Formats: sequence, C-alpha cells, structure tokens
Amino acid sequence: MYVILTSRDGQYRTEISDGLLACETYDYLFYGEKKARFVIASLEREVKIRVVEENPPRAVNAISSKFLEKFATVEAARARLRELVGFGDMDMQLCKIV
Repeated sequence: MYVILTSRDGQYRTEISDGLLACETYDYLFYGEKKARFVIASLEREVKIRVVEENPPRAVNAISSKFLEKFATVEAARARLRELVGFGDMDMQLCKIV
C-alpha cells in the first residue's frame, strides 16, 4: 500500500517515520517556483504521521494514516500526482528528486 505525503517549505513538513518507507520524491513547481514536495511512501502498517508546522508556535500533529488516500501500487500514486498538477495550460510540473 502506498500514500502521498506533502510538505510545504516555510509552512509545514511531513516526516517519514517507522512504518513508512520513502519510495520517490518530487518537487512541485508552479511557473518555475517550488510550491511543495511530495513523497510517495510505502505504508508497511497503519501509523501516525507527524506533521510539523515550521512557524511559531511550531505545533506538531500526529495524523493517522487511515485518513490518507491509499494506492495499491506506486504507479497508481504517480498517476494521482500527475492528476494534481495537470490543469489546463498552466505551467505546473513535477520534478523527480534523485
């Protein structure tokens, strides 16, 4: 099972923890400017995912993975990401991080 985790620089980050294994990482660019980072992660079991705010008061939330959209394959997760960034003629792209 796979999930998509999102982080936004200067706003919040989603942390990989025990029970998650990062498979692929992408930067989302909107007219050349990085807006978010997506990580496709293998979900080994139901876990709590830490979402950390980067601005004061720097709250930390633990979100149950049961609330995330799940995908049977990494290809299905990739297809969902492509749907998220494919809107009309706007300059939006995913750049895979090696």
